[in-house]
Amino acid sequence: MDASTTVHEPRLQGMGKVEFIAMMATLMALNALAIDMMLPGLQEIGASLGVENENHRQYVISAYLLGFAFAQLAYGPLADRFGRRPPLLLGMAIYVLAAGAAMFVPTFGTLLALRFVHGIGSAATRVITVSIIRDVFGGRKMAEVMSLVMMVFMIVPVVAPGVGQVVMIFGEWHLIFGFMAAIAILASLWIWFRLPETLDSADVRPFTPAVIIRGFGIVLSNRVAFCYTLAASIVFGSLFGFINSAQQIYVGIYGLGAMFPVVFAGVAMFMALSSFLNSRLVGRFGMRRLSHGALIGFILVSFVWFVLSLMLGYLPLSLYLLLFTLAMFQFGLIGSNFNALAMEPLGHVAGTASSVLGFMGTAGGGLIGALIGQAFDGTTTPLAAGYFMVSVVGLVFVLIAEKGRLFQPHHKPV
Repeated sequence: MDASTTVHEPRLQGMGKVEFIAMMATLMALNALAIDMMLPGLQEIGASLGVENENHRQYVISAYLLGFAFAQLAYGPLADRFGRRPPLLLGMAIYVLAAGAAMFVPTFGTLLALRFVHGIGSAATRVITVSIIRDVFGGRKMAEVMSLVMMVFMIVPVVAPGVGQVVMIFGEWHLIFGFMAAIAILASLWIWFRLPETLDSADVRPFTPAVIIRGFGIVLSNRVAFCYTLAASIVFGSLFGFINSAQQIYVGIYGLGAMFPVVFAGVAMFMALSSFLNSRLVGRFGMRRLSHGALIGFILVSFVWFVLSLMLGYLPLSLYLLLFTLAMFQFGLIGSNFNALAMEPLGHVAGTASSVLGFMGTAGGGLIGALIGQAFDGTTTPLAAGYFMVSVVGLVFVLIAEKGRLFQPHHKPV
């Protein structure tokens, strides 16, 4: 039920709600840090490692997302068998080692290989964080907590490019990876000393092929979970597309140079604001009303952006930022609610569910984002087209999930 507020806060064993949300946000933010902190350094990385085609620099992001996507399939079943803490700490260790090793790469190919491994480690932060939140909260309460986590998570893109640029003042792009490793070490120590095990012993699942396949079947056969995951994956593909081409748009088209991180941060602040508003409103209006309305708004803004791009060819920076910011504002009302709606019926297999849904989201979104990014042609038209098309397809899957009825506060069992 949309109105469900299942809560198991005793599983936190004395950890306060504020600290819990801060820790979960930090874990999710490590993924954003690994992506957004790289953006100011892509041009320098390409020049340093002999990458001639500027679109090929985007592979630094794509390689990471590929490892991030596939590794999620393993962490969920591991977390359902061995608890949340051990596989989470394992992933953090991989994250630290891959980031540290990337400081010393001699070739672009080696960097891409390490970025793939980096994504494998980071996958634990996504899968297990969502599993832990689902262990403790359910329904609208989960959506509220996820919104607060996403709000903090969205602040990372505000500061990450700027931090990356500052780091490069003191050295070359290699230092960016050292900074990532240091932050991950601090987060690992916080987890080690403060995070209790949240998996209920009654929900422990054997780690066998038959049980894993059966768990995957439970997730994939649930219409609501499956369709909301596809909708989120497709819509978030547009975000990945923007991240891939952000440096080319802001620096190449609009010539912002050192102001790139500042403008990037401004848009991210609106995304963080919408996540905060969602956390305040979801208890009153429900996940469906907020997310469905935001998706329709996303479609309308993207359509206007796309049409103007076709008509004008070149959009003035002020007009581009207005339309793009309005579109991105919707993400805070879509992402956390879609995730909560997908996870809500799957609490008894939360680890496996988070694993499968996370893989679908990252692999699908990453692929769509790569296609949008590689379509960059020196204008913002491919990005606008991508935003409009993915939002329409996302709406189709939401309609399938809800049997054609939008804005309904509850759903019947499937």
